Amino acid sequence: MSELKVGLIGNGSISESHLQAYLSNPKSELVAVCDLKEDRARETAAKYNIPHVYTDYRELLANPEVQAVSICTWNNSHAEISIAALQAGKDVLCEKPLCKTVEEALRIEQAVRETGKLLQVGYVRRHASNIAVLKKFIDAGDLGEIYFAKASLVRRLGNPGGWFADKERSGGGPLIDIGVHVIDLCWYLMGKPKVKSVSGNTYNKLGNRSHIENYDFYKAADYDASFNTVEDMANALIRFENGASLLVDVSFSLHARENSAQINIYGDKGGAEIEPALAIVTERHNTIINIDPQISSPGFEFQGSFDREINHFVDSCLGLHETNCPVEDGVEMIKILNAIYESAATGREIQF
Repeated sequence: MSELKVGLIGNGSISESHLQAYLSNPKSELVAVCDLKEDRARETAAKYNIPHVYTDYRELLANPEVQAVSICTWNNSHAEISIAALQAGKDVLCEKPLCKTVEEALRIEQAVRETGKLLQVGYVRRHASNIAVLKKFIDAGDLGEIYFAKASLVRRLGNPGGWFADKERSGGGPLIDIGVHVIDLCWYLMGKPKVKSVSGNTYNKLGNRSHIENYDFYKAADYDASFNTVEDMANALIRFENGASLLVDVSFSLHARENSAQINIYGDKGGAEIEPALAIVTERHNTIINIDPQISSPGFEFQGSFDREINHFVDSCLGLHETNCPVEDGVEMIKILNAIYESAATGREIQF
């Protein structure tokens, strides 16, 4: 198999990044698109010359021409569609998070084992070019043993509303939407250590602040200013069995002076700042050295990272290598996210 025929399930905003990436990959061909809104799916099909259009994902999965799918639907449908796709003999790229609950995650993992098909979780930040550079330093031992990481993604005003603000469909707010990215990235760079315990907090103090004027932010297609059932912000301390720890805070709405993104990891031989731009800190000859890698994209490059993620998925499906975002990683992340929410709800530390 030299070319992968792909179907897209879910034609919302994030699907555009998938479409663009597949179109730029000479080893893939888009052959089907599915969305609950038929007019949207047909418009996409016409724009990108995609031959098959569906409103029911089951019909897309029944098409023998489709070999792999990108799942870009609401979070509460990820498990159902992923399992059905695997059982239909398709390889799967599932947008993060893998699903909503641990039970769902374990069912997906079981389906992967039973079918022998590939499932790659959409942790796009793992595929950023600055991470590829940093990973070489880490793998060479330049940072030594990484024992602490901290990550912060603060939106002062950025609840997208719509399904993002509906806990039933999304599973939660900024923690499961954007927090999953930075928690996973730090965990991945730390060597994916086993979790020992989780302590977390969530806050519902500000709501979606739809009354704010003169400040623009991204709104979902089904934005409803009167509806919001997810947290404003969350923070957590994650402890690992090897003694390492990860501190994280994320928000959709916070009385912060500005939006900010800060991700740092620290080892016993050096440290690294990942966001807002890659920088490495170490010691040489009893002197602290700041290293600024000279790379085209020192920070997170949105579409470029999706391009590399899709390229990685296509090559994994074609048997050129194994995916670096397997289903097991998706399961572990759902366990962490659910533990943070449980800790916040019960007011106690969750032991693994």
